Amino acid sequence: MTDSRLNVLTGINRTSAPSSGSMNLVSDLYGAMSEIHTTFLGRAPVDQAWMAAFDRLITLSTTKRPQGPGFDLYVDELTREVGVLIETIQPAAIHAQYLGFALSLAFARTAGSIPIITTAHGPDVMAAERSASEREAMNEVAAASAAVVAPTFALADRIDRLTGRRFTDRLTVIPWGIRLSDAWVRDRPDTGTGPLSLVHAGRLDDNKSTITAVEALALTDQPHHLTVIGNGTLREHLEQRATELGLRKRIHFDPFLPRVELWRRLPTFDAFVFTTKGLEAFGLVLIEAQAHGLPVAYSDLPGVRELLGNAGVPYTPGDPHSLAVALDEMGRDFHRHKDLTTAALNNARRYDITTTGRRLRELTLRVIS
Repeated sequence: MTDSRLNVLTGINRTSAPSSGSMNLVSDLYGAMSEIHTTFLGRAPVDQAWMAAFDRLITLSTTKRPQGPGFDLYVDELTREVGVLIETIQPAAIHAQYLGFALSLAFARTAGSIPIITTAHGPDVMAAERSASEREAMNEVAAASAAVVAPTFALADRIDRLTGRRFTDRLTVIPWGIRLSDAWVRDRPDTGTGPLSLVHAGRLDDNKSTITAVEALALTDQPHHLTVIGNGTLREHLEQRATELGLRKRIHFDPFLPRVELWRRLPTFDAFVFTTKGLEAFGLVLIEAQAHGLPVAYSDLPGVRELLGNAGVPYTPGDPHSLAVALDEMGRDFHRHKDLTTAALNNARRYDITTTGRRLRELTLRVIS
């Protein structure tokens, strides 16, 4: 029998495993689009369970090289490899992940008449804000794209500014989502106040600003406990700062957890702490926390505010005192905490991955026609 599904080529130039929010997103997204035959380009080693979301997974052989003197040569080599694959696969459309990185440049230079839909993920936009060469790459990919997808209006506006508003009519907002059917919520007592069991999960780098949560715990009126889940360059510094503040009995550090394990643990906490102080493309972990019944204390960034609305407690980004006040507010007022839990669950229902998949498929059909 001939497979009549829409043939789409996509990929991320990284190890093919659920190692980040972007990798989890694409796995969920293409797994939810049964009407699309997906060929995914990735890197070895391949997590065999993870690749099940795609109809076919091809590992790129061009040696990956970061930005530097050899980057242009690397992109040329990758472009030749991708060009051969496109000739063989003959996709109806290409979904480029990241607006400006090497694989997207290779797609842009080899697609020919095949329409490209490019999705921005956040690191690509941050790179373009820091570097003229990255902005040039972003503009090249945007120019080759029939549509550019951003998960929030705030990120779409930043892309619009970085591309000199030359591609405004190509920008479209499609919010991301998660597999809501896999989330669960634990039963909680109907009464009670007191210290909260808090969780923070993500990369431990400067932009994620986990230090804000660590220092906030030294300023709270109640002895809340915080579990930090994740790896990163600032891990040692964060542990040292917790020791300096006398908080090692109240702050526990765990390494990065695969999503299945993270989701298993989320319902055991009382609230989630989100501390990013700069650009955040979407913040999937916020929806993951809310879907498991956790109220969120979040840094009041434009994209995050758009995502959560009133279903969380905002505080000033990078301000430990402001976060401490927000945490104590949740810990003191049981009824407020309960209302926030209900609002969190209701808000999470807006972000089902099946909705993301349906809208991306509809956009793909439009640009093809």
